[in-house]
Amino acid sequence: MTIHKEGYKSIGFAALIFGLINIASFIFLGDNYPKTATIIFIASAILFLFIVSFFRIPYRSLTKGEREVICPADGKVVVIEEILEEEYFKDKRLQVSIFMSPANVHVNRNPVSGEVVYNKYHKGKYLVAWHPKSSTENERHSVVIKNDKAEVLVKQIAGALAKRIINYLSVGQEVHQGNELGFIKFGSRVDVILPVGTKVNVQLNQLVKGGVTVLATL
Repeated sequence: MTIHKEGYKSIGFAALIFGLINIASFIFLGDNYPKTATIIFIASAILFLFIVSFFRIPYRSLTKGEREVICPADGKVVVIEEILEEEYFKDKRLQVSIFMSPANVHVNRNPVSGEVVYNKYHKGKYLVAWHPKSSTENERHSVVIKNDKAEVLVKQIAGALAKRIINYLSVGQEVHQGNELGFIKFGSRVDVILPVGTKVNVQLNQLVKGGVTVLATL
């Protein structure tokens, strides 16, 4: 396991706060209230380790396949439905959405290989990630990857806790399946928009792994 580069500043800041809280705790409480100081140390250590876990990247054997659409994120499948996609395609599409909890790995990966033909950031609200309107009203970053099989739209969507979306792609860039697409700090949601008729290989409420689970077959 490694730590993602997006976590260095957050972990450093958390470590500083952890140190200051416990230095103050043992100075002012250590002699007269040692149990209280110990409780503060344990609670702050658990919180610090939890923050570190946000930015972990576990070692995985990534799935590859020209016809496969691989899950771009860890989490739980919360939506599988046909929609009228109004941002890019302007027609009916199949949407599969993955909810990322704070406990999930937060790196996002390219579901397919191809050329980035669309990349746009949208300001928006911070509705809870499972809200039906979060896909269109929340802060989000949309990218479309095109290859000879299909065009796949991926939306990184902010939620009530996730207030920073990071995207590494640019229009005209050739990307490879499984490589990093971006990062959402502290979890939220990723939507994958596919052609109608695409075979979906996951089910509602299924737990999936980014870069590993086959989401659909083109």
